[in-house]
Amino acid sequence: MNTSTVWLFNAPQAQFAGAVFSNVESATAWIAKYRLTGVLTAYPVDEGVYDWATDKGVFPASKPVDSRFVGSFTSAYQEHYHFVDGVEEGDLK
Repeated sequence: MNTSTVWLFNAPQAQFAGAVFSNVESATAWIAKYRLTGVLTAYPVDEGVYDWATDKGVFPASKPVDSRFVGSFTSAYQEHYHFVDGVEEGDLK
């Protein structure tokens, strides 16, 4: 990810992010502390995800775009981690 990245934590069915962090280490420590379940996702700063994805070539730009679509757009290409009870899913055995 670029150096202008923040990490947002979203719990299942949450309408809004529960926290924003400047680095993944602080985020994962907080998630572990409260044994949270959800997704930690990197977001570009000062750029919408739709623009980020189209600029990176990971999503084809389409014209015209619906403002509702752009405003809620996310991409699987954003760095992200899934957690269950405070443990990253990839770490579960």
